[in-house]
Amino acid sequence: MKKILLVCAAGMSTSLLVNKMKDAANEKGVEIEIFALPVSECDSVANEVDVVLLGPQVRYQKAQVDAIIGGRVPVEIIDMRDYGTMNGKGVLKKALELMK
Repeated sequence: MKKILLVCAAGMSTSLLVNKMKDAANEKGVEIEIFALPVSECDSVANEVDVVLLGPQVRYQKAQVDAIIGGRVPVEIIDMRDYGTMNGKGVLKKALELMK
């Protein structure tokens, strides 16, 4: 099963986005694991995920996450508009495109 990691600061708004993305995946019939962690815990799952998406509030830590992931999978910043509107469908679509 594919796994999407959302990287966040504290996790409150990001967990809401995770739920919206899970709802969108269920609607599409896509089996996927989606979860959120702070940057400090990324290394614990770096070898288990298929794509990493950073919340706009932690975009300044992209270089740090890139170093943790080591180029193994795509690391991208979530579009600020999609994040702000909690567009689970849009963020899921982007993640699925990055995994192809």
